[in-house]
Amino acid sequence: MKKIVVIGGGPAGYPAALQAARLGAQVTLIEKHKLGGVCLNYGCIPSKSLLDIAHRLEQVRVLGALGTDGAAETVEKLIASRDWQKIQARQQKATAKLVQGIAFLLKKAGVTVLQGTASFIDEHQVAVQTEAGQQILQADGIIIAVGTEAFYPAPFDQLRGEILDNSTIFSMKELPHSLAIVGGGVIGCEMADLMHTLGVEVHIIEMQPRILPLEDENAARILMQQFAKKGIGLHTGVSAVSAHKTDTGFELVLSNQEKIQTQAVLAAIGRCANLAELKLENIGVTWDRKGVKVDPQTLQLKNNIYAAGDVTGLMLLAHAATRQGEVAASNLCGVPAVYDNTRVPRAIYTSPEIAAVGISRVQAQAQHIPLKVHKSFFLANGRAVAQEMTDGYVEWFSNAETGQLLGASFVGAQSTELIAVAGVALQAGMTVEQLKKVIFAHPTLAESLGEALAR
Repeated sequence: MKKIVVIGGGPAGYPAALQAARLGAQVTLIEKHKLGGVCLNYGCIPSKSLLDIAHRLEQVRVLGALGTDGAAETVEKLIASRDWQKIQARQQKATAKLVQGIAFLLKKAGVTVLQGTASFIDEHQVAVQTEAGQQILQADGIIIAVGTEAFYPAPFDQLRGEILDNSTIFSMKELPHSLAIVGGGVIGCEMADLMHTLGVEVHIIEMQPRILPLEDENAARILMQQFAKKGIGLHTGVSAVSAHKTDTGFELVLSNQEKIQTQAVLAAIGRCANLAELKLENIGVTWDRKGVKVDPQTLQLKNNIYAAGDVTGLMLLAHAATRQGEVAASNLCGVPAVYDNTRVPRAIYTSPEIAAVGISRVQAQAQHIPLKVHKSFFLANGRAVAQEMTDGYVEWFSNAETGQLLGASFVGAQSTELIAVAGVALQAGMTVEQLKKVIFAHPTLAESLGEALAR
C-alpha cells in the first residue's frame, strides 16, 4: 500500500487526501491550523454567509418600498438595528458545521490527521512538529497544499496586525463607521458591497484604471456604475503612498495627493506564499511569493512530490484547488489525470454577480482566434423583468469559423449559478448550434443563455 503525506488541509489538501484514500493509499494529512483552510474558515464560506445577509437586507428594502406609508422608514430602522455579533454567529455556525463535515469524511476514509507543522527532511521523509513532540513520517509520495497568506506591500507592511485582511475582517468585534479597502479585486469588491450594505462608509483604492482589472472590462464597468450609485468611493488609477495611524483610525495619502480619513483599513491586494517552514531546500526546490512551479497539467513538482492549490500560483480559487488536489493525488497513485486551468469558472458574489469561464475576449485576441460574440441582456428576460433584476447580460464567445464555444462572461442575478451551464458546455466541447438545441424552462434567467446564442 502506497504511503502518501498531504501537507495542508484546505480546499486542495483534504480533497487530495480523500482521492488518494479512495485509490487505496495509506494517507496522512498534516494541518497547521484548521481543516478547511483559509477558504472555509476565513474566506469563501464566511464571506458568502455575510454577503447573503447583505443581499437579504437589500431585498427587505424592496419590500419596504412596496408597503404602505411609513413602511420604508420602518424597514430602515430594522436594518439599522442589525446586530453584528448575531450576524457573525450565523456565519461561524455554518463554518463549524462544514469543518465537522470534513473531519467526518476524512475519518470515514481512513485518513490520519495530524495537527502540526511539517517540514521536509528529504524526498521521502517529513518531520511534523506537534504539541506532543516531533514525528518523522515515511512517504512514497507527498502533496504540498499549504496555501497562501495575505500580502502586505509598502506602506501597509508596517501596519500588519493593526489593519484588516481577508482573514481578520470576519472576526471584528464591531463594525467600523468607515473602511478604506486597498485593492479593487474580487475580495475588495465583495467586501465593499457587504460593508456598504451594513451601513459602513466605504472607499476602494485600486492602482489599475478600473476595479476587477483581471475580469472582462464590460463586467467591471457595470459593477463600477452600481458602486457609484450606492455611494461607494472609487479611487482608481492611484495608489496609497503613505499610511499612518491617527487618534480616530488611519490616514491614507494617495499618489494624487488625496487624503482619506478612515476608522479601519482592509488590505485586499492579493495573496503570497510563505514556504520557509517547509524547508524546501532539503529537496532541492526553490520558491517565491507566487509559490512553486509545477507541471500545469499533472501538478508534479519533482519526482514523487506534487503541489496543489494556491501554492502553485495557477489559479487562486478554492474549486480550482480542489480539482488540482484530486489530479495530483490521482497521478501520484498511478491513475493519470489532467488539470485544465481554462475550465475553471470564476465567480464574484457582488450585487450584481459576475461570473466567467473559458477563454476571455482579450485572451482570444492575444491568441489570434477569430472570435464571435453572442450577447443578450437581462432587460429582455421575462423573469428578470418580473423580479426587477434586469441589470446585466449574458455573453458567449465562440470561434467564428468553427462555431466551437470558447468561453462565457455573465453579469447579473444568479450569474454564479448560471455559469455552471457554460462550464458543462465547454467541458463537453459543444458548438453554438448544439447548445442552441437545449430547451430552457420559461420563465427563467437561464433562458438568456439560449437567447444570446441566437444572436
